[in-house]
Amino acid sequence: MTLPLLASALLLLFTICYAAVCAANPFGRCYKCDGLGFKLKHTRSGKPRRGKHCRRCDGHGIRIRRGRHLWNLWARTYRNGTR
Repeated sequence: MTLPLLASALLLLFTICYAAVCAANPFGRCYKCDGLGFKLKHTRSGKPRRGKHCRRCDGHGIRIRRGRHLWNLWARTYRNGTR
């Protein structure tokens, strides 16, 4: 198997797997708060405590995956174009 053929096969496999993940689980953990809904702060003695409300995920701790977001945009455009 030549190198370009192997690279394209791996890229196709990665794309199909990511599409399957986006279809099965469209939401992932928020990068900013690590899925908690707030940023952890530590007191001076080192104990963790609740910090500020996460603005990125609005305190839910989840975010929509990029692939699912692109799918939703495509589906909305297709749906509006075929009415």
